[in-house]
Amino acid sequence: MSIYITGDTHGGFQRFATDNFPQQKQMGRGDYVIITGDFGGVWDNSPRETYWLDWLEEKPFTTLFVDGNHENFDRLGELPVHQCQGGKVHYIRPHVLHLMRGQVFEIGGVTFFTMGGAASHDIQDGILDPESPDFEQEYWFKRRTRQMFRVKGVSWWPQELPSEGEYEEAVRNLERVNWRVDCILTHCAPTSIQQKLDRSYTPDRLTDFLQMVKRRCQFDCWFLGHYHRNCVADDRFIVQWEQMVELQWE
Repeated sequence: MSIYITGDTHGGFQRFATDNFPQQKQMGRGDYVIITGDFGGVWDNSPRETYWLDWLEEKPFTTLFVDGNHENFDRLGELPVHQCQGGKVHYIRPHVLHLMRGQVFEIGGVTFFTMGGAASHDIQDGILDPESPDFEQEYWFKRRTRQMFRVKGVSWWPQELPSEGEYEEAVRNLERVNWRVDCILTHCAPTSIQQKLDRSYTPDRLTDFLQMVKRRCQFDCWFLGHYHRNCVADDRFIVQWEQMVELQWE
């Protein structure tokens, strides 16, 4: 069994083409590619989206992802919840699965704790509500003036950060395994790692929660996306973007 981990895809899966990822020629359904957030493949239910999800389903491997902040959480939340490999998942396709927040999975003898989500940092100029009577005027003004904004329910969702119930479920599942897993998969980083990567990012409830996990949990490696770079932030924290790394495990 092989496991490859990569970063944000934002609905663009060209990196999984055979020319770009030739390792798949030796892979099967029992091998995995994991995306550390901002999957972006469940967005607008367009023909383009259907094409690429079907294309991904036809790949020889199984695709797994944690959510980021750029996901259509309304559509994800409409999907039925299933149990798989010890944790809760959404099936996007039979071999394309969303690993839900606060879960512990065992995949090929490796245990993973998953906690997707992140606070959007590209909303400096606000979030517009389509229900607002001034929406059209505000929207086109912000477009013309090239402001950094998003639209609620169209390009931004409040569910980008975990709910209280998701935090509680995460703690319960970590307590169940005595705060010991092999690998942690998130989109954003614990506060201390985030500040090391880029001090322009503001700490929030999720990064502080992950800081607590970093302190309490025994783990061997932690993979994350969100920051659009490929680097090792610390001896156990691997930041992913377009790079694909094979997880080596004995």
